[in-house]
Amino acid sequence: MFSEARNKLTAQGGFTLMELLVVLAILGLLMSLVGPQVLNQLGGAKTKTTAIQIKDLEQSLEMYKLDVGRFPTTEQGLNALMQKPSGVVGWNGPYLKSAVPLDPWKQEYNYKYPGEHAEMDIYSYGQDGSEGGEGEDSDVVNWN
Repeated sequence: MFSEARNKLTAQGGFTLMELLVVLAILGLLMSLVGPQVLNQLGGAKTKTTAIQIKDLEQSLEMYKLDVGRFPTTEQGLNALMQKPSGVVGWNGPYLKSAVPLDPWKQEYNYKYPGEHAEMDIYSYGQDGSEGGEGEDSDVVNWN
């Protein structure tokens, strides 16, 4: 019985160092091919999230306009959706369920009323935080 246990222990195989290195090399090659595609999709998701948040802010601003009769001024900003600005009659907020969101790059949304491109302008400068750019650095706006 003792010799059977010893035979079972010595019969157990494992992976050799060479086999492990080959598997790691294959995994590395796969990651170098797939990794950039995954990162590109992540950037696209942030841009789409920004566009959705801007649409939500537009809808909240429309509700504000129905109650007050006009959009908040640029100085009052998007915070007028959460806190009643002084001198405003008819405010029936808050118009958002939680605080005014930051864009996916942790920057505040820009708001102008009256807008230069639409009745009101809401926009994010993207990842780089400056006007213009391409890809993740491109601006996301409500007037397109």
